[in-house]
Amino acid sequence: MDLTDAKWRRSSYSGSNGGNCVELAGAAGASVVAVRDSKDPDGPVLLLTRVALRTAVQSAPDTH
Repeated sequence: MDLTDAKWRRSSYSGSNGGNCVELAGAAGASVVAVRDSKDPDGPVLLLTRVALRTAVQSAPDTH
């Protein structure tokens, strides 16, 4: 999947130093969300359906 023109978004909870954060991008023409490590933008990308991403986020422990 070509993500060259993807518009990556970072969480509003991320500080200006990057920190431990992921970035998300909607894949054009697909029903998936691309997820990558903000510190490694050229690294691997995980593709998840919107339902799978929602389930993963809701299942994660609240650390705040």
